[in-house]
Amino acid sequence: MQQTEKKVLNKNLHSAKKGKNDEFYTQLEDIGRELKHYKEHFKDKVVYCNCDDPRVSNFFHYFSYNFEKLGLKKLITTCYKNQNRDLFSENNSERAIYLEYTGDKNGDKVPNPEEIGVHELKGDGDFRSEESIELLKQADIVVTNPPFSLFREYVAQLVEYDKKFVIVGSLNALTYKEIFKYIKENKLWLGYGFLGGNAYFRTNHSTDDFAKGVYDEKTGLVKFRNIHWFTNLDIEKRHEEFTLYRNYASNEYPFYDNYNAIEVSKTKDIPLDYDGIMGVPITFLDKYNPKQFKILGMSASAGYSEDVVGIPFLGNKDARPLINSKNTYARVFIKNRKLEV
Repeated sequence: MQQTEKKVLNKNLHSAKKGKNDEFYTQLEDIGRELKHYKEHFKDKVVYCNCDDPRVSNFFHYFSYNFEKLGLKKLITTCYKNQNRDLFSENNSERAIYLEYTGDKNGDKVPNPEEIGVHELKGDGDFRSEESIELLKQADIVVTNPPFSLFREYVAQLVEYDKKFVIVGSLNALTYKEIFKYIKENKLWLGYGFLGGNAYFRTNHSTDDFAKGVYDEKTGLVKFRNIHWFTNLDIEKRHEEFTLYRNYASNEYPFYDNYNAIEVSKTKDIPLDYDGIMGVPITFLDKYNPKQFKILGMSASAGYSEDVVGIPFLGNKDARPLINSKNTYARVFIKNRKLEV
């Protein structure tokens, strides 16, 4: 690594040490707020952040500063070499590198630059590259915010290599048939989420790229409501039973024209005493407890394929559930396990 680049790295690490995190895209407080629920999973583990610029990554900052507290074995962070900036990653590095940190060496409990191994990659650092995959094989848990446009491929790789993960993604991904399949098979679920359902990111994009009210000129942050954490680590939330309080009434829960299930337009209105199939909003997945409910499938907006979606709709393969011959919204079809005979 060139001396000038190492100076830049050291400067950024020292800046992070002083608490200057305003140049980072993923907010440090958001990372800490989510990962506090997973602490028990990190002990003696190798954590890999494979979609970050480690020079300015708040993921690297969080794990390196909490290395001893979490009892980590090793932290690895890779950088993708790309001159084109992406909304959720810096991606403007001169060369691809990866950092390795194995904990405090001088007793000050701070990740000093001289304690961090800096290594150049031969390739561009893409998570799909052979070098990155070799690093992935070393990892126990992957934590990062991958490119949203490659979310299907990214998750598929994690599943292929049987990795545990906590990653940021768009809630729109829940409707992808490739992602929904993992949810249905209990290979992936939603984490705790962002405070108030709002995720804030720093960006270098023009303010013209965002609708009014999305970009805050005072903070320099962009707000999104459709961003969440995805994981396959067992967390307490996954075992919390969703409280049901409404009784079934035939006049309040219409049947679909093309499927033997009732329409439940709001998750909070799931009846506590209905033992048949129910069509519920996608937002239900944030409350999903596999011991309380069974997921049967999703409406055709997930991409019609009976082996994935599991719903044998009548008529047009692209039809959503119909009520009085009118399309409804996309629905997840469930049954209450507590009422199964």
